[in-house]
Amino acid sequence: MAPREGIKDDGALYRLNRFSSLQPHPERLDVSFFVGGPVWAMEWCPTPEGSAAPQYVAVSCHRSMEETHSVSGLHSGPALLQIWDLGMLHTEQGKASLAYAIAADYGCVWDMKFCPSGAWEPPTAARTMSRLGLLAAAFSDGRVVVYALPHPGALQHAKTTQVQCIATLQVGSIQAGNASECGQCFSLSWMPSKPHHHLAAGFYDGTVAVWNLLTKSLLQCVPQPDASLKLYPFRCFLAHDHAVRSIEWCKADSNFLVTVGSDRKIKFWDLRRLYEPINSIKRFLSTEVAWLLPYNGITVAQDNCYAPYGLCGIHYIDAGYLGFKAYFVAPRKGTVWSISGSDWLNTVAAGDITGELVAAVLPDLAVNPLNVKRSSDRRFPVYKADLLPCSPDGPEHTEQVLPRTHCYSEMVARSYIRFQDTDLRSFQNFPSREPMRRMHNQELKAELSLDRLQMEALHKVRFSPNLDSQGWLVSGGQAGIVRAHCLAGLASAVGHQLLPECQARFSVLYGDTPSSPGPPEHSLLPVE
Repeated sequence: MAPREGIKDDGALYRLNRFSSLQPHPERLDVSFFVGGPVWAMEWCPTPEGSAAPQYVAVSCHRSMEETHSVSGLHSGPALLQIWDLGMLHTEQGKASLAYAIAADYGCVWDMKFCPSGAWEPPTAARTMSRLGLLAAAFSDGRVVVYALPHPGALQHAKTTQVQCIATLQVGSIQAGNASECGQCFSLSWMPSKPHHHLAAGFYDGTVAVWNLLTKSLLQCVPQPDASLKLYPFRCFLAHDHAVRSIEWCKADSNFLVTVGSDRKIKFWDLRRLYEPINSIKRFLSTEVAWLLPYNGITVAQDNCYAPYGLCGIHYIDAGYLGFKAYFVAPRKGTVWSISGSDWLNTVAAGDITGELVAAVLPDLAVNPLNVKRSSDRRFPVYKADLLPCSPDGPEHTEQVLPRTHCYSEMVARSYIRFQDTDLRSFQNFPSREPMRRMHNQELKAELSLDRLQMEALHKVRFSPNLDSQGWLVSGGQAGIVRAHCLAGLASAVGHQLLPECQARFSVLYGDTPSSPGPPEHSLLPVE
């Protein structure tokens, strides 16, 4: 059920089967599809600027709604990496469909990251399996696997149905074997500057490992019988006293890295001098960070277990060079599980345990952020998910309370999720509109019940990094429903001017040579 602002609600309920999607709304462009389990890893596939290519999202979820995983110790088991096709978002209405999926036996996936650029090839390339992108996935058995994802059409016409695993990244050495003492891998970050040859990962014991994907060293690179590579890191350091929950590279200078850990510390690192961090801040338990291109600091999402009343939510924290105090971006009553930033829109979005997806336009923080006025007007809701009780006879026979149970089958039989979507095509008179009033009320007196399954919780939020789909935002959580929304009201004239120029440049590079050869079959990364 998805009532939309400004459109009369017909009250209809929808039941989604696994790997199926709803028809997108003809005016609001939102897309919804069901992946089968709680979403804990999700990422957009990068495409060249102006390519006019279909947009893809990689998603990984748990096998069942009630599956739990211990963060201590390694564990393996079946996992499924799903590649979803959202269509040509820049020219037409999106329609989600499952392109293909990759089966693995390395346990659940905690994080996924695509190579930022250069890995995409035209579908008509001369290679048999033209490449859609390079995807690195962090598994609960401690390994990181890099896959070369083909275009769906190339996979259908190929003689094999197996997606190539290019490299397996492990901590340790050749003498250490396969056992990892670092524990599970929870977070990944791909080097943002070309040729993207470094990949960093954070582990359960607080270790950060950095691999060189182009290394030829016999001590770091071991060829495998299936023609893939096993890589060992060229740099490891103990960043935290507990698990590294998020890691992010600075886009402006690849010498700098930020890590956040379960020891409640946020640390900024210069990779040229790792004997101590540039800055170490201990405030609250952070869950994820976003480092936007023009900023000297990070935007942090936090768990509310250590936060004083009134300070829980989303903060901007300076790296330490300017000495600014933290800027309070948005208050939240529950744990903020995920945060993502858009360099095109200068905006961050965050999803929390209460089921609300909010976005905030960041101010110019080149001046002291304490001088920024009316920060409450900079944030707005994208949608709110509510879990409502109902009887098997339908929503009109409403009961008074939700079932107090963590059993998924009981929750499905006696409740449903209602998504209240904001009209994001325009922000005219926005402070007085109903979604804004609802968001401010939620900030003051949100109710959180922990004695039931949090079906409405949002675990992962991701802005599209692509110019062709700038403004699109995907989100998913405990219910296994992934939704894509377009923040059309934030579109700028600069983006509209850039797109035709980039499309003309792309057509010059690829349009006249549809069969231009890509990188050699054996190369891990493209030659820039």
